[in-house]
Amino acid sequence: MGLTISVLDQSPIYPGETAEEAFAHTVALARKAEELGFRRFWVSEHHDSDQVAGSSPEVLIAYLLAETKRIRVGSGGVMLQHYSPYKVAENFNVLASLAPGRVDLGIGRAPGGLPRSTRALQRGGPDPASLTEKIVELRNFVHNKLDEDHPLAGLRAAPLPETAPELYVLGASTASAEIAAELGLPYVFSLFINGDEGAALEAIRSYRRGFNGSHGTEPQVLLALSVVVADTEAEAERLAAARTLVRIHLAGGRSLTLGTLKQAEEFGRQSGEPYSIEELEPAVTKGTKETVRAKLLELQRASGIDEFIVTSPIESFDKRVRSFELLYAAVAESSTAAFQTVAGGGINE
Repeated sequence: MGLTISVLDQSPIYPGETAEEAFAHTVALARKAEELGFRRFWVSEHHDSDQVAGSSPEVLIAYLLAETKRIRVGSGGVMLQHYSPYKVAENFNVLASLAPGRVDLGIGRAPGGLPRSTRALQRGGPDPASLTEKIVELRNFVHNKLDEDHPLAGLRAAPLPETAPELYVLGASTASAEIAAELGLPYVFSLFINGDEGAALEAIRSYRRGFNGSHGTEPQVLLALSVVVADTEAEAERLAAARTLVRIHLAGGRSLTLGTLKQAEEFGRQSGEPYSIEELEPAVTKGTKETVRAKLLELQRASGIDEFIVTSPIESFDKRVRSFELLYAAVAESSTAAFQTVAGGGINE
């Protein structure tokens, strides 16, 4: 089996850079991903951040669709807990009408920011509906299949595109896998956030065991991971060294993963709860193209996944682009080897 790779870009603002430069890099990387032949290009949602520029994925997606011609573009993801499913459906139906067959709608469970930004996004009080209920409503609006007994029956999230955006559930735990399985939707496990391969494999097994195929769909799993590819192992180690990962545990029972110790401490302060902080070794697949290809094939064999979606924590934009070029070369060589094996009858021996 060959490797299918997509790209997740978070529009990082590295020291000495501006948000304008971060977005310019995102646009350039989307063009490069299309040129190389990656399947899709997703952007993230973060709020009130000095490190990440992308606070409005639907706006950024519209621009990226206009700057590319073939590659699928989508959200990784929209934080639906903050928003009206109806409005999100309208936004993505507009996008799908502008670029038919090219729009993905990934839904995330994380808040996408610190408690203060969550309060700002949910002014007037949080929606009492669960995330699962909101995803169901979103899917019904996107496909114009609102139940007849729904309080808003007959309402359409116009415009209604000929090809609806494709929905994905994103997460980093078994709980998110269970939501995706219950709803019969594709699932994306964020290994670059969770960092625990064992937890990723268990979530994927849970998803497949509990998958509800009553919607006429088949299980589909993507694994999101952080990858650094360089010409030498030593350079890959150096480029990956800047990546950090911090987990905050709140007294109320919630645990969240953030990028820096400062962010974690500020999250705890804004939450108003007692908290503890755990500094983690970030999960980064790194090395030469041969090393990284071997690791990806190992993960694919262990999980049976359909696709990897890759982010790259490299400060130098030129080195980041080079990493994706080397990754594509690794994937292309893997696909050629797989074809040669099938052609020679090796798989059946």
